[in-house]
Amino acid sequence: MNSESQNHILSEPGIPAIQSVNWGGLRALYMKEVRRFFKVQLQTIWAPAITTLLYLVIFTVAMSGPGRTSSDHSFATFVAPGLIMMGMMQNAFANSSFSLLVAKIQGTIVDYLMPPLSTGELLAGLNGAAVTRAALVGLAIWGAMLFWPGVHVIPEHLWAVLLFGFLGALMLSLLGMLTSIWAEKFDHAAAITNFIVAPLSLLSGTFYSVEKLSPLFRAISHANPFFYAISGFRYGFLGQSDSDPILGAAVLITLNLVLGTTAYLLLRSGWKIKN
Repeated sequence: MNSESQNHILSEPGIPAIQSVNWGGLRALYMKEVRRFFKVQLQTIWAPAITTLLYLVIFTVAMSGPGRTSSDHSFATFVAPGLIMMGMMQNAFANSSFSLLVAKIQGTIVDYLMPPLSTGELLAGLNGAAVTRAALVGLAIWGAMLFWPGVHVIPEHLWAVLLFGFLGALMLSLLGMLTSIWAEKFDHAAAITNFIVAPLSLLSGTFYSVEKLSPLFRAISHANPFFYAISGFRYGFLGQSDSDPILGAAVLITLNLVLGTTAYLLLRSGWKIKN
């Protein structure tokens, strides 16, 4: 091979060979993460779906009755969309908070840092896989609820279901990535799950209507970003919610931009990853 042919293959020293998005590398990272959780799908997809269905059974039996909701639907129908959204968000967080943390603990973080992937591509691949897991969990729960007696889960506004499902899953995925960057051991990630994610999920209006609360606790609920994800998702199924869907979408988009920018800057700086 002559030197002229080599110049078409090899870049000059200091000039990146990949001038734009590394689609091949991005796809490889995404598929690696998807296959990782899909190998143990009984634990990562079906177990969360069954747990969520148990929530539906227990809370429907224990709390169903007049005055629990502000809508004309049954309590089971009211609570079902919130349970789907809660399951999606929690599994998005679990997936993204696991990847980098395990790599740091096992000393395999180089597998993420050495490939020719930019910070944005690394961020997109990891969060894309987490959102995919959330979508699969949501579909599994929704499919089971379709055959559940007394539950109506046929969407009235599909755009709201897709939009708020994506925004809610992405929000928790980005939060999970920030957690995996900051955490140094599994106890740190578990603390975020137990003291932030779980309480915000349970206090977001999943099992009750926020409009039935006192003004003080209603104001506190409106400060919870999880509330807007679940309320908007419920609007997609029931056609009514405790908040304006446009306001909820604006809050979630803004929060995702803040979380995404923070995660991008931390990944690019290498804080607690390259040090």
